[in-house]
Amino acid sequence: MIAVTGAAGFIGSNLAHRLAREGHPLLLVDQELAPASAANLAGLERFAFVRHDHFLTDLAAGRTRPHAIFHLGACSATTETNWEYLSRNNVEYTRRLWDWCAAHARPFFYASSAATYGDGSRGFDDRTAPNDLAPLNLYGKSKNDFDAWALAEVAAKRAQPPKWAGLKFFNVYGPREAHKGRMASVVYQSWKQIRATGGMKLFRSTDPRFADGGQLRDFVFVGDCVNHLMWHWKYPSPNGLYNSGTGKPRSFLDLARAVFFALGLAPNVSFTDMPADLARQYQSYTCADLTKLRAAGCDVPATELEAGVRETVAWLESGTASLARAA
Repeated sequence: MIAVTGAAGFIGSNLAHRLAREGHPLLLVDQELAPASAANLAGLERFAFVRHDHFLTDLAAGRTRPHAIFHLGACSATTETNWEYLSRNNVEYTRRLWDWCAAHARPFFYASSAATYGDGSRGFDDRTAPNDLAPLNLYGKSKNDFDAWALAEVAAKRAQPPKWAGLKFFNVYGPREAHKGRMASVVYQSWKQIRATGGMKLFRSTDPRFADGGQLRDFVFVGDCVNHLMWHWKYPSPNGLYNSGTGKPRSFLDLARAVFFALGLAPNVSFTDMPADLARQYQSYTCADLTKLRAAGCDVPATELEAGVRETVAWLESGTASLARAA
């Protein structure tokens, strides 16, 4: 049995569907399911479900012994300001799963984040020590703190899972993210806004190096992130931190135009001021350095932005996305 935490979330639900298609028995872990997130599990026929707090209790009591844990559950809001909440959910919870996997010799794969890189001034290289990074928000700090702790455990030669990887996901988009609301990708926000108004408003640039809409991000299709997770699980690779992106930054204008084209519409883009709470922590440029991933042997090709957007929009336009339309 394979355990997936955050299983009703964005990356977690897409991973669960991939694992189910391959025939793996699933133990899905998450909070109590709201209708929007429960919709992400539609189509999964056979799985067990346990609440995230009960999962820890079951592991400690020996009531469940998964063969591997994919830990995608977390508070992923970049605007969250309650450090105690973030530390409890994103750091301490992950430590407890790490410790269980170390004690029971089980593989462990978890979600780190490109938010650990902060403003990018120190680069986007997954070989950079976490202590040398400066995240712009508390969410990024929580992910960076766990990365630093994990590497310190390894350096001190304390118990570790026999196979583990922390994946630094970049700007992920794709099916099953409607429940994220304001934190959903610009692909989803564009589709929703275009369908409602016929146009798309992008944020004006707050960085003089970039024109409005010219800010560059490493937009990565969620299927690629799942490919990276599956690759680390199935193939020999050094344990450690790895970027999960495309290595090819694209502009927000590129993305918005791709959504219009996927809908068969002429682009209609305008600009609006960025909210103050986002402007303080906004990354105008991200680009995953994939040198370490490629050197480990992962040659899974990246999905081109236009192709990923077409697939995402097709999914949103299908009956599968009926709940997303109401979100």
